[in-house]
Amino acid sequence: MRLDDERESRNVDDRRSQSGGGRRGLPSMGTLMMIWPLIRPLLRTKIGWLIIAIGAFAWFNGYNPLALIGMGGQSSAKVDKVKDEKEAKFIKKVLASTEDVWREILPQYGMRYKEPVMVLYRGSTRSGCGYASAQMGPFYCPADRKVYLDLGFFDELARRHNAPGDFAQAYVLAHEIGHHIQNMQGTLDKVQKLKQQWGGGSRANQLQVRVELQADCYAGVWANHAHKKFNILEPGDVEEALRAASSIGDDVLQKKAQGYVRPDAFTHGSADQRVAWFRKGLASGDLRACNTFGQ
Repeated sequence: MRLDDERESRNVDDRRSQSGGGRRGLPSMGTLMMIWPLIRPLLRTKIGWLIIAIGAFAWFNGYNPLALIGMGGQSSAKVDKVKDEKEAKFIKKVLASTEDVWREILPQYGMRYKEPVMVLYRGSTRSGCGYASAQMGPFYCPADRKVYLDLGFFDELARRHNAPGDFAQAYVLAHEIGHHIQNMQGTLDKVQKLKQQWGGGSRANQLQVRVELQADCYAGVWANHAHKKFNILEPGDVEEALRAASSIGDDVLQKKAQGYVRPDAFTHGSADQRVAWFRKGLASGDLRACNTFGQ
């Protein structure tokens, strides 16, 4: 991915030197949504309840129970500072490219782009949506309009999910920025209200899948225009993004975590769905092609 001569975004809240562990508050909705497919089967047995109690105790004391099953990013106490700064500089440039692209094309859809802030942290921090930890992976908080990213996630993406590469990293950020576009459109608010009316369950999960797939499609739209504007793509870049999209599909993650797949518990979409919608945005470069709710 060619970004060497491009600018770095200034919309960055760098908390890497301030992040840490310690006792935690209640997990955010984002965390609960991520772990619910694992918790629900445990509620059926006494042993399951014991596992939940142990996990809760670990969580509130700053430990990561999900690390035992290989879920979520992890931040090592020993950080390669040179590598860390290189990755931070790169992701700031990716953020700047999203700013330039969306600022240019959103007026075509009757919108004015309001730039979000990217929070870089290590281990844990506070967000407008509650406690943020590396184990949650990157996420967008609509309450404060910020993207939260622990750079250690990219190590996880490469090592545990076999999805290395700079464009794979760019895709991850572009997906979260896609949620920011949805927030500006009012999509996230509408979806949240419907999910509350339905009281959760498979219908709410299916709706969340559509949200995530649309963010994948928006990431593809960004890539289309960023390449036209900055000539960023190199051979193999698109394959990196597709590998990343595929590796974090719900079916793949469920298979790794529990040995079987439960489509009714999907919250982000299958590997094939995520790849297909990213491709659709990349090929069209048009937000209107990303109507996952009309499918």
